[in-house]
Amino acid sequence: MVKRESHSSDHLTGGSSRKIMTTKVATALAAFFLLASLAVIIAISTVQTQRKAYLSPGLKYGIVLDAGSSRTTVYLYQWPAEKENNTGVVSQTQKCLVKGPGISEMDKDSMTNLKKCMDEMIKAVPQNQHSSTPIFLGATAGMRLLDLKNETESNAILLQIQVYLRSLPFDFHNASIISGQEEGLYGWITVNYLMGNFLEKNIWNAWVHPHGAKTVGSLDLGGASTQIAFTAPDDAMGKDIIRVSLYGYDYNVYTHSFLCYGKNEAEKRVLAWLVQKSSNRTHIKHPCYPAGYNISKPPSVIFDSECTKNDKPTPYYPQTNITFFGQSDPAGCKNLVKRIFDFDSCQGKENCSFEGVYQPPVTGDFMAYAGFYYTALALDVKGSNSLAKFNATMWSFCSKDWTLLKRKHNITEKHLKSYCYSANYVHTILADGYKFNAGNWENLSFQKEVNQTSIAWSLGYMLAQSNMIPAEAKLLKLPIPNSVFAGLLFIFSALTIITLMFLIITLVRFCY
Repeated sequence: MVKRESHSSDHLTGGSSRKIMTTKVATALAAFFLLASLAVIIAISTVQTQRKAYLSPGLKYGIVLDAGSSRTTVYLYQWPAEKENNTGVVSQTQKCLVKGPGISEMDKDSMTNLKKCMDEMIKAVPQNQHSSTPIFLGATAGMRLLDLKNETESNAILLQIQVYLRSLPFDFHNASIISGQEEGLYGWITVNYLMGNFLEKNIWNAWVHPHGAKTVGSLDLGGASTQIAFTAPDDAMGKDIIRVSLYGYDYNVYTHSFLCYGKNEAEKRVLAWLVQKSSNRTHIKHPCYPAGYNISKPPSVIFDSECTKNDKPTPYYPQTNITFFGQSDPAGCKNLVKRIFDFDSCQGKENCSFEGVYQPPVTGDFMAYAGFYYTALALDVKGSNSLAKFNATMWSFCSKDWTLLKRKHNITEKHLKSYCYSANYVHTILADGYKFNAGNWENLSFQKEVNQTSIAWSLGYMLAQSNMIPAEAKLLKLPIPNSVFAGLLFIFSALTIITLMFLIITLVRFCY
């Protein structure tokens, strides 16, 4: 009887031990799954939030028509939809020169050629982006002059252009005449953007403002006007000082535009002066034209411009051609060109260029482009050179006769005959007008492009206009698809709750 009771007690003790052992194992497994589940939840949440990546929404496009006095150029620009500090990072992707004159003299053929250029733009921009691609037309000095001469005709031309541009699949914004001051400012923006003075990429391939970057002055020479723009001292005041904000930084910019001082209009004024001073209009000596060259022009070519209409000789014979004979006279050409500049109004005035216009002293580097560049190219002094070299080359060029010039230079006769005048014009406006001298002439760089992008006010215009184009948010790319992430989170959260409840129940049973 005693032995039987002892065996029963041993049996109970062994069963309790096995039960306790099972409970301990189950509790350990539950704790392991609890910790593992928490670890997995934390891990996938960290990966999902910290290892996410952003995809660019792609490129945006913009089209600018530079309607200059002598021709129209169509530029296609592109920039990332996600902008940098409120201004798009813009680059030129395509350029089309419209054959024919500027829109102030546009005829049927010119309109046909414009349509050919726009067809190229339609093909270049992805079709799904046509409706969101803004298109602008900015008319410069040629239309500014026409607007002064005949506002009704000017408005009619702009209306015709607007109707056509609105018919295109793009997002038409405006077609307007921009002011000379705007043209100068946009040129300055273009130069400094292309030089990397606003933004540069760091070693992590991110766009940043370059440390200690200095801006470069801008010198633009068109057919009907010329512009100068550069950073002015902070205390500089006046109507030609503009405060501009780009990429989160403010700049104090001096800019002035001289209407009728463009290369073509200034040449008309030179011819007008010669006609006025000549007693024999069928045989006028021109010191800037090469010896052996002569040309006859109807008076209307010279005097039908707003820049020369008040210089008509008395008496005026509009039906009688005027003939000019070249002289290859460097000194005479220099004196002639200086006569069209009004330097007298600056006498006794500090910081004055010409025509009584205020200008702070030029400092730092300058980029001279458009007509400045082509003149330097003809003289083979593009880039940076000394004033002495420019003068010597100009004198040598102007001393050559027509036969020698044609043999030495592969330039169309239409332009070759005028490059002596152009060189003297460039020297006069830079040295006598803007006050460049032997000490800072080498700070001038005559350039056409920077990084294979044309230097033109249109790029600066597009940069400024892109401030008004909303940036798209970047597209979010997660390392784990949302559906998978949600499923994993649900499973391991449920496992965590279940194991936690099991541990709580086990702990209560153990205690009570």
